[in-house]
Amino acid sequence: MGEVDKILCAGDAFDQFCFSNHVIERLQEIGAEYILGNHEEALLSPAGARAAESQQVDQELLEWTRNRDYRFEMTIDNKRLKMFHSTPWDPRGEYIYPHSGALKKFAEAGTHFAIYGHTHTQLARDINGTLVINPGSAGHARSHVNGRQLSFSILDTETDQVIFDDFSDPSKP
Repeated sequence: MGEVDKILCAGDAFDQFCFSNHVIERLQEIGAEYILGNHEEALLSPAGARAAESQQVDQELLEWTRNRDYRFEMTIDNKRLKMFHSTPWDPRGEYIYPHSGALKKFAEAGTHFAIYGHTHTQLARDINGTLVINPGSAGHARSHVNGRQLSFSILDTETDQVIFDDFSDPSKP
């Protein structure tokens, strides 16, 4: 991805009951701003207790994950950025796809940039002055928008330009 000022991860850094020491270690190493998604919630819930207690799970990394928040906010280039996994409103968990009428509610978040994940579907759309961005997924490709390839996005906060980069899943033939 080249030089960037900050890495943001909008949750689902691993698949529900398959904690990844490597991924969490890497997020720590690069100083990523990382929030919890529904996959983390599943692992950290009572239903995920058995998987979380596995000998393969580094308990310090799991505890670090457990201490992440559900939302992240910052100001950059005098613009407010908010990141959340599914929606900026409660209750969390609604799936907002690019064709969803509820997408317009993101403009009510009171921010210049609204970054979300949950659907793993690429999106960059200005909605009444709020640039809503879903980078897709760097680990669990589901987006029909880019042929179900893994992806990330780069946001230029000075120009409000969003660039998507797609790449093949190395674990698939």
